Amino acid sequence: MFVLAGAILGALTGALMARRRRGAALDILQYAVVYAMVFALVGLFATLALHRLMV
Repeated sequence: MFVLAGAILGALTGALMARRRRGAALDILQYAVVYAMVFALVGLFATLALHRLMV
């Protein structure tokens, strides 16, 4: 659940940041994809840590 939420939040954050910097369409797409991957990775580690604490 954290992974999916992180990916969506990261894509939105990256796209908004690229738009704020007046990037072209491909710049916006690249920022969205990279931020989605980074935020999803953070969500993955959060999920793993949460599962470790539950056991």
